[in-house]
Amino acid sequence: MAPPAAAGGGGGGGGGEEGQQPRQQQQQHGFGQTITGIIRIAVFWYFASKFFSPKKPTDPSNLISNLFQKGEPLDMWLYLSEHEKFNDFGNEASLVWHETNIPYVTWGPESTRTLSLKYYPSQALKNNGSLYAHVFFARSGYPPDPNDPEFQPQATFGRTHSVVAYLPKSRSDKRKSLLGNTKEGEAVESVAMVADDAETDSKDDGPDEWIAYWKPNITINLVEDFTQ
Repeated sequence: MAPPAAAGGGGGGGGGEEGQQPRQQQQQHGFGQTITGIIRIAVFWYFASKFFSPKKPTDPSNLISNLFQKGEPLDMWLYLSEHEKFNDFGNEASLVWHETNIPYVTWGPESTRTLSLKYYPSQALKNNGSLYAHVFFARSGYPPDPNDPEFQPQATFGRTHSVVAYLPKSRSDKRKSLLGNTKEGEAVESVAMVADDAETDSKDDGPDEWIAYWKPNITINLVEDFTQ
C-alpha cells in the first residue's frame, strides 16, 4: 500500500504548481500594462509641453545677418522709368547707369562712383507725370532680372526712388505793403486796395494746384551693420 500513497502525494504536489502559473501570468500582464501606461503618459506630456509651453523670444540679432561680406564686389544697375513697378530689364533705353566691381561697404575712392547725364522727358512726363529711379545691386556675375536663369534671390537687392517731388504751386501775393513814408490819403487808399484784394483772393481760392519738381541729384548709399 506504500507505493500508491507515494503516488497520491506526488499528484497533489503537481496540482499546486499548476495553480501558481496563472497567478504569475496575471502579475506579469498587470506589470506590462503599468509600464505601457507610464510610457503613454510620458509621450503625451512631451508633446503637450512642446505645443502649449510658452515659447522663448528669439533674439532679433540671430535672425538678421548681412547677405554680403565686407569688401565683396557688387554690380549696380540704375533704370529710369515712368512706372513705379519695374520689370523691364531688357529695355536698354531705361538703363542709364551700370557699374561693376563696387566693393561692399569699403569706404574709399574705389567704392565711389559718379555720373552726370541729360535726361529728355517724354510728353507725358512734361504734363505733370512721374519718374522713378530703380536701383539694383547684385553680387558680381549675377543678374538682377528675376526672369534670368542665373538669377539668385539671395544675391541681389533693389530699391525704388521717386525722382519727381510734388509740391503745391506758389500763389502770387497781390497785397500791397503799407510800410514806408506815405501820405495819409495814399495810406487810406492802400488800405482799401488791400481789403479789396483780400476779398478777391478769398473768392478765387480753390483747390491747390500741385506741380512736379525735378530732383537734380540722386545719391545712393549702402547701409551696413556688422555689429553682431
